[in-house]
Amino acid sequence: MSQLVTIRMQRFLTNTIAAISLAVMPMRAADCSAQSVVPADLAAQKAEAEQFFQKSIRPFIKTYCLDCHQNRRPTEAGLSFTPALDTPGHAAFSEKWKKAVARVKAHDMPPEGLEQPSDEERLKFVQWLDKVKYLSPKDPGPFVIRRLTKTEYANTLRDLFGVDPKVADRLPDEVSGEGYLNSLSPLQLEQYLAITDQVVNQVIATDESSPTNWQREWIGQLPSESSNTGAAVEKIARSLAKNIYRRPASDDEVAVLLNVYELGRGKGLSETGSLRLMLKAMLVSPQFLFITPAVGAAAPVGIVPLDDHQIAARLSYLLWATMPDAELMALADSKRLHEPQTLKAQVYRMLDDPRSRALFDGFGAQWLGLTDLKTRAFDASKFPQMTDAMRSAMYDEVRLFFEDVVRNNHSVTRLIDSEYSFLNEDLAAIYGLPDAISGPEMRRVSLPDRNRGGILGMPGVLAATSFPNRTSPVIRGVWVLQQVLGEQVPSAPPDVPELETQDQESVANLTLRERTELHRTDPVCANCHKLLDPIGFGLENFDAIGRWRDQDENGRAIDSTGELPDGSRFTSPEELKAMIAGRVDDFSRNLLEKLLAYALCRRLEGYDEIVVDELMREIAADDYRMKTIVTAVVTSYPFTHRQTN
Repeated sequence: MSQLVTIRMQRFLTNTIAAISLAVMPMRAADCSAQSVVPADLAAQKAEAEQFFQKSIRPFIKTYCLDCHQNRRPTEAGLSFTPALDTPGHAAFSEKWKKAVARVKAHDMPPEGLEQPSDEERLKFVQWLDKVKYLSPKDPGPFVIRRLTKTEYANTLRDLFGVDPKVADRLPDEVSGEGYLNSLSPLQLEQYLAITDQVVNQVIATDESSPTNWQREWIGQLPSESSNTGAAVEKIARSLAKNIYRRPASDDEVAVLLNVYELGRGKGLSETGSLRLMLKAMLVSPQFLFITPAVGAAAPVGIVPLDDHQIAARLSYLLWATMPDAELMALADSKRLHEPQTLKAQVYRMLDDPRSRALFDGFGAQWLGLTDLKTRAFDASKFPQMTDAMRSAMYDEVRLFFEDVVRNNHSVTRLIDSEYSFLNEDLAAIYGLPDAISGPEMRRVSLPDRNRGGILGMPGVLAATSFPNRTSPVIRGVWVLQQVLGEQVPSAPPDVPELETQDQESVANLTLRERTELHRTDPVCANCHKLLDPIGFGLENFDAIGRWRDQDENGRAIDSTGELPDGSRFTSPEELKAMIAGRVDDFSRNLLEKLLAYALCRRLEGYDEIVVDELMREIAADDYRMKTIVTAVVTSYPFTHRQTN
């Protein structure tokens, strides 16, 4: 009996996933410009972009790119510019434009030996990146149907039933990266079914046992008269489904649940046993495991606002990594949550709640590259300090600092340059402050050294951007340019020689800087390294686990001078921090773009860039404050709208 029910549940889950995916998968409209009137200034900018493309970019591509990058084999690097000549503003080409501009800007393309553009031609190609967005129609992009992460799934089970979130530990950890999950493997189906069995056994007692507290609250006693049983089961199904699906269930969805209940009764299960089966169906359904738009509600074809329950779910999983609470659901029920002031008030409330730690664990750690810090390997002979406790302290320092900046609504510049951090005894030793604090508890500490303070001088970040046995100016340079300033850094060409392949005897007495500069004599490496290395050298006073040093392993003095791509020079981490803090618009825009992409579960493209321009004006007017950035994302057009079939 149980094996038959399990097989049917697996089929139910698989078939329903397919049906739901087809029902709610967004359709990319061929032309969304009819959805709203384009403002006059945008129309003028679109016309200017079209003229700029025809006059400057099309000739550039035909002269310098098309011989290698067109629709014929072999196509170099898998990149063809042929489609872009016809539809340069198409979203599918958005990311390719960014990569192409980075290559041209770094003088990587065209390759040496081929005809080279003038500096003016290169500049115009770089300027194109700021114009191509105006060729995009107004479009919030696809609503990404994604599966709950392991953490979100565990938190939601906890908040639904009061069970220990460790019940989900058997699920595999997700792989970070672009990182938004929308599929299930057969093994995962088995794992979800096993976890669901465990949860149901905890919250609904068997026939021989007394009802659980959850059971009394949510199910109660079914009426003994069979004529009333159907209505009672339907009431239970609607109540549970609204809570579990995070929105009212449609009539069709309720009908599916009632059919599951009747399936149990038809197979000889008791009323309680059939309710257990119905609850299990809810917990393995796509409506629970995935964040989806509502199903079954009639909506006009095109672009529509998200309904309030969809906004509640999107917001709650973004800031708390769990289901909406009672206040969010009440506002959604009253259809008030979408109002900008109401939505802003909820963002502030939720960011002040301890559950907002999820914003760092989900977004902040991924943005700063700390997701694998706790398991990262280090050379134990060189860095015996890197215990599990030290790794946890390094991670918690960045998290607590990020949360402090958010909750106190500081300007984003505080993330770059601050006079305090959060340390415990172990971490204080890394900072060279062994007497400042005792014990494992993390607490706020003033930092006397101006080279410290802010994410660039935090041991967790510095360790995450090092090799297991030494620092890496290249990795740190890439990190500053990409993660902090939002620059597009060209990827390394294949078969690039590592520093370790240099003749070790001839470089034994060289500093890491001298070895890296020797590496740059290779013309294949020179263009990128002239951008990356100087910034990385600015952090070279910090060793691979973030301790300050004036000399390297060979006893040679550290040279931390360098410059940013705009030519600004610095001689210390303090001066580097000041320069980056001075580029607050670049830093804020990068943070905004990464947070918006994380919230939407997709890359930004096309019209998204115009949205970011509008949000940046709002953020700059409020001194680039953190809560303003989060609120701007949550109230933005792509966050609150979606395409329909």
